[in-house]
Amino acid sequence: MPRSANQKLKLLYLKDILNKYTDEEHPLSATAICDILREYDVEAERKSIYDDMGMLAAYGLDIMKINGRDGGFFLGNREFELAELKLLIDAVMSSRFITKRKSDQLIKKITAFASDYDSEELKRQLHSINRIKGQNESILYTVDDINAAIRSNRKIEFKYCEWTPDIKLRPKKNGETYSVSPITLIWDDEYYYLVAYDSEAGMVKHYRVDKIRDIAITGELREKPAEKIDMSAYSGKMFGMFGGKTVTVGFECPGDKIGILIDRFGQDIKVTKGAADMLTVHTQAVLSSQFYGWVASVGPKIRLVSPSEAVNGMRDFLKENMACY
Repeated sequence: MPRSANQKLKLLYLKDILNKYTDEEHPLSATAICDILREYDVEAERKSIYDDMGMLAAYGLDIMKINGRDGGFFLGNREFELAELKLLIDAVMSSRFITKRKSDQLIKKITAFASDYDSEELKRQLHSINRIKGQNESILYTVDDINAAIRSNRKIEFKYCEWTPDIKLRPKKNGETYSVSPITLIWDDEYYYLVAYDSEAGMVKHYRVDKIRDIAITGELREKPAEKIDMSAYSGKMFGMFGGKTVTVGFECPGDKIGILIDRFGQDIKVTKGAADMLTVHTQAVLSSQFYGWVASVGPKIRLVSPSEAVNGMRDFLKENMACY
């Protein structure tokens, strides 16, 4: 029988077959593999499959073999474990800045890393929860342009938008063009933010990526702030990426509530013992209405005690909100 044009692709097809049709509970015999190869217009003898599996194993695939009547070959360790794929799918589904259409496309690509059997399990576990999703289809291209500007050390220009009462995005400042030096991208509270240096204002600012329109990379080199920014610390002290004054704040709380502060500010907080089994915790935070709202939400047992600027701000925040009710 003459060899088909696909014969040279045999090893590649074998790799796809193992990835798609096999796992520990679903091994394929050499005979079954030969049958599937014929669907790809590739002829193979049973004995040749053993040599091919050896070559794929030498290439780096985790080829496993189960002996016996119901045995066969299967792909062991994969690029992604099932639990990792579930984690990625959950992240995509819960991301507000990714549109539903793009979420569906990404989930389809993610499930392709699993076998057909695991792929079905992943699909069964997709919950049809009515999550809020973005409508800006161009956001991934915006992210790509920002990363390209950072790699090439160039400034970017764009229009920055705000919501109107008729639920439409319109450019802020009468369509003024923003010109900034991109520093990095941060994912915070289900949104993507651009952190950039505004040399005209002499300060670091952040912008929601889904509100950026008409982005362009300029020919100007990026400018950097005078002081180096620790991005992990920067994002950790922000609340919903709302700007404000950065200060060292102090909290007083009982020992059984320390976990709330660790969850929010991380393990780098400074903890000292106070009176009556109370703890005093110091950390950095950006003072904003979002910060005061978070303090109010954790309940009266966690009390903001310093500095006086923050305490007074907390009192003003509570008074202003109480006046609304």
